[in-house]
Amino acid sequence: MQLREAMRNLLTATAAVAVILACGPAVAQDSVSARLEALQAEISKLQNEVATLKGDVAEGREEARGAAEQVVAARTATPADAPSVRVSSSNRPTICSPDGRNCISLTSRLQLDFGGYNYRPNTIATTPQDLVGGAIARRAQFGVIGTFLDDWEYNLVFEGGGSGGATSAVFDKGYLTYSGFKPFKIWGGILSVPYMLDRATSNNNITFMERAAPVEVAAGIGGATRSAFGITANDRQWWAGAFLTGPASGRTSHDARQTAATGRVVFLPVLTDSASLLIGGDVQYLFDAPTGASELNLRDRIEMRIDGNRILGTGPLPIDSARVLSAELAGTLGSFHFQGEYFDFNVEPTPGNGPSLDFSGYYIQGGYILTGEKRSYSASSGSYGSVAPSRPFDWRMGDWGAWEIAARYSMIDLNDRDIFGGRQENLTLGLNWYVNSNIRFMLNYINGTVDKRTGGGGDIGARYQAVGARTQIAF
Repeated sequence: MQLREAMRNLLTATAAVAVILACGPAVAQDSVSARLEALQAEISKLQNEVATLKGDVAEGREEARGAAEQVVAARTATPADAPSVRVSSSNRPTICSPDGRNCISLTSRLQLDFGGYNYRPNTIATTPQDLVGGAIARRAQFGVIGTFLDDWEYNLVFEGGGSGGATSAVFDKGYLTYSGFKPFKIWGGILSVPYMLDRATSNNNITFMERAAPVEVAAGIGGATRSAFGITANDRQWWAGAFLTGPASGRTSHDARQTAATGRVVFLPVLTDSASLLIGGDVQYLFDAPTGASELNLRDRIEMRIDGNRILGTGPLPIDSARVLSAELAGTLGSFHFQGEYFDFNVEPTPGNGPSLDFSGYYIQGGYILTGEKRSYSASSGSYGSVAPSRPFDWRMGDWGAWEIAARYSMIDLNDRDIFGGRQENLTLGLNWYVNSNIRFMLNYINGTVDKRTGGGGDIGARYQAVGARTQIAF
């Protein structure tokens, strides 16, 4: 209202000036001049009042707008002491305390395998006589991982998949770690023992659908997933760890007692953004072997697990102790990567069951990422990680993820003296499509043989080809 009144007064004064000027000579000059000065002063006064009122209105509007914004912010702001909910770099849902020192995350992986075999036994005495293809949930895991007060970490995972179509859900892993004594980390519980390069690499990140047979045979002695207590330490270019291990996960019978020790050391003399070279060594010693129905059997499948039958294997052995020595060599050069491991097995039978036995095995593999990405080295595990596509698949943008080709040759010989476990050789070709950081499709072709004899020299070996595919979802 004040602004309107001031505007009216200003218009009236301006009109009066116009009338006086129009009178001309009818009015005395001095009278006109006096009145003009008075009116001009009044106009200036009214102009100042109008400008002041406009400023007051604008300031009032700004104050009202600021008050409204404060109300909205107060209604939507997160309390200072509320937990934070976020998604990790691997798209893992995570809830953390306000200070970030306590977190819990969901973790899951699903690996669906499909495939078939062209299996040709050498004779009717070969066991098995056939391998059957199909589809299995190789791994179907779900669990939680978390952190307490920065230094304590835990992992609880259940497994619903398995080899050869196993579907029973089991408690797969559950362990606790403490990393308060840098650079050391203490482990305890049921865990996947980080023994050997290929076992230190997560099954989410391995190049092929399955690890090489000599790796699995060595891990079955005192590694793999089992009760364990140990300590690791690492820096950017080295990693070391030692573990005392017990029975495998899910085995509780006293006949399944299995106590061993493992050790691993790796060093990287070359580690740059464009190249790396890893050299390592491993040792494993089984000093309390299982007895009775759980006697140790060195065996494995043909590097594809859709059919659960095995042709390679020594059969149960009365073992007093066993020792495995192995060497590692791996590296990267741009988008090319390679790795290999050699294994020397020594088995001491129980007294009265003959002399010691010696077996051996190795594998060598290489891969090339066609789309230019690189496999990065993980200092915390002393192994190489997965491929993270620089352009995740999105057909609308013309992005097709990352593509990788790979090849592997593996050999394991479980024949010595009067033990005829067989000699297995496999050539595997692989094609991997990394859709994004969480989804991968794999295709493997295997061409292999098992040369196996009876004690009398009879042929019970086989030749085979296999094709397998995997759909993997993990976070």
